Amino acid sequence: MGPQQVAERFTELYGTQPEGVWAAPGRVNLIGEHTDYNDGFVMPFALPHQVIAAVSRRDDGILRVHSADVEGGAVELRLDALAPGSDENWTAYPAGVVWALREAGHGVTGADVHLASTVPTGAGLSSSAALEVVVALALDDLYELGLPGWKLARLCQRAENVYVGAPTGIMDQTASACCEEGHALFLDTRDLSQRQIPFDLAAEGLRLLVVDTRVKHAHSNGEYGKRRAGCEKGAALLGVDALRDIPYAELDAALARLGDEEEVVRLVRHVVTEDERVERVVELLRAGRPRAIGPVLTEGHASLRDDFRISCPELDLVVDTALASGALGARMTGGGFGGSAIVLAEATDVDTLTKAVHEAFAAADFTPPRVFEAVPSAGARRLS
Repeated sequence: MGPQQVAERFTELYGTQPEGVWAAPGRVNLIGEHTDYNDGFVMPFALPHQVIAAVSRRDDGILRVHSADVEGGAVELRLDALAPGSDENWTAYPAGVVWALREAGHGVTGADVHLASTVPTGAGLSSSAALEVVVALALDDLYELGLPGWKLARLCQRAENVYVGAPTGIMDQTASACCEEGHALFLDTRDLSQRQIPFDLAAEGLRLLVVDTRVKHAHSNGEYGKRRAGCEKGAALLGVDALRDIPYAELDAALARLGDEEEVVRLVRHVVTEDERVERVVELLRAGRPRAIGPVLTEGHASLRDDFRISCPELDLVVDTALASGALGARMTGGGFGGSAIVLAEATDVDTLTKAVHEAFAAADFTPPRVFEAVPSAGARRLS
């Protein structure tokens, strides 16, 4: 659904034309998984898949939200009744953004919102962050708040952490708000410093495929929170503020100090080595060697599978099949327990790889996966 259709549907719903139309993309994380809440490094890029929002202001303390992707009419909420934990529906995401803006002292007095999304949900591609960011950007524009992208991302993270109750890091919202077309975003999640790294695979005869396993994952369930708590325990035992503070060169000594804390050892090892992998990928891309990142991606998958233990049979099958069929590298991406994998391949090998993955899933009696090319795209922006 394009911006014109979203605007027209808004008018049908609310009886007036919207004041504007905005878009915010989903994202794929190239490398740097479960490092963001450890103050580490991540490297996402924006997808062409996006959430589009038509929005107008209200001055009566009412928020009305409607989604083209959810059955039913517009949901009406009172701003003075918005409170963390009060909403377990999809509406918690846009409502949480309004709550976070108001909590931060910004005078948002209401809004009418109509949303339509092409970001696959539950695929580890940050559909919820895109929804949050598009609402935040629209309200920032309409209420002339003047907030930079990184600050909008922080408010959206607060909405997801506190209002929705999902303990996610800052990467997803920052990627949606700040990515640039043709680039990957090298983000230091401690100080939120950013570098745009050129990432034009097509010019090199390469492609990056996303394979959505269609295995749904949910961040607010216990497993994600357990991993995060384990990382915090590791940092506390090692006497550092966050696992980011353990130098890669000192990893073995740090792990030895953890003794028989086997689970914590695994979590710490993944986070420290993953930060090092992000830095390696940055250097390889800056040196004009995109093919050389393939083995680094594959290393990352092994670490997520064996140390962080958040892969699943479907994700492992994608990676193993792709590598056996000539891929340069492959790994799961996103929070884990389902979702998507990425595959780096020569453009000439895409059809062969795609066919091999579909055949492997059919042979395993898994739900057929969805395979599409990931093209580094623009971040959140106003469309009209």
